[in-house]
Amino acid sequence: MVPMSGSAGIWGPSCISCAQLAADEINRHRGIGDREVELVFLDADDSVVDSAVETIAGLVDDGGVSAVVGMHVSSVRQRLNEVLRGRIPYVYTPLYEGNERAPGCFAIGETPAEQLAPAIRRLAETLKVRRWALVGNDYVWPRASHRFAKDRIAEAGGQVVFETYVPFGIEEPVELVERVAAAKPDIVLLSLIGQEAVEFNRVFGAMRLDRSIVRFSTAIEENVLLATGADGTRRLYAASAYFASLRSDANLSFVERYRTLHGERAPVLNALGQSIYEGMHFYSALRDGKRARRAPIVYRSARGGTYFDNERKANPIYLARADEHLFSVIERLV
Repeated sequence: MVPMSGSAGIWGPSCISCAQLAADEINRHRGIGDREVELVFLDADDSVVDSAVETIAGLVDDGGVSAVVGMHVSSVRQRLNEVLRGRIPYVYTPLYEGNERAPGCFAIGETPAEQLAPAIRRLAETLKVRRWALVGNDYVWPRASHRFAKDRIAEAGGQVVFETYVPFGIEEPVELVERVAAAKPDIVLLSLIGQEAVEFNRVFGAMRLDRSIVRFSTAIEENVLLATGADGTRRLYAASAYFASLRSDANLSFVERYRTLHGERAPVLNALGQSIYEGMHFYSALRDGKRARRAPIVYRSARGGTYFDNERKANPIYLARADEHLFSVIERLV
């Protein structure tokens, strides 16, 4: 389940390509439960969620799928949990707001406590930012993440001077950016999805607000940088457990295998695509773990992931700065 249309559709090609790499690796190693993996892709964009949920419900009822691996927004996850009801494993792969307790749902991505907390503290220390603006799409992940962020900002001696949430399909990015600028923040915590972030950042850069205002996000990745263009990514920071530019042995090997399968002009690697790769290997390890009754679950990853439960994972968190179309990793925070 990956977005192939709408605001999040910019992430689709990377997710599909990473899922294909994981399936290729798993099938080279006896498959899952000694059965070959066959991928069935469905569009999981929020705008088509009703159709996706209906399709998944039918497949589960007919025994047509053994598991769901999903990289999509949290509102889609909530709808899927309503129809899956723990009947098959559901591996939810991206960063999310936390507190997922639905039966059979394994949320392997970072939570705000793991991702936002150390980044806010570090940015406040190094950049001396105090006045924060919070901008996000109007659904559960941005709102829950920003509630958490407000406490961390206060602990770091800062204050929130502007907060707003916009529906998917942002129509007036200029007006939105102007409202942010009028509040005179030092930094913007940006929780816009995919193309929404692209539109915001293009206007932000064109207005040269990067000269006086820093941007920070936990959801902006390499696809958004490419689509935004170099002029719109100055003084843009991100915190994530994965960046394509990581110089670790695990990532260098991952990049080599990815390019061997897909070629040099494959969709760009990023945290969200890599999470789908992890999700496939997590499900494989979950099956093995159930047979061996092992915990925690250790699975193949480009960053080295270990899962204890939906609120606790042993994942690294890095702080990076946009360098035109790529992220330059500054330091490991956790």
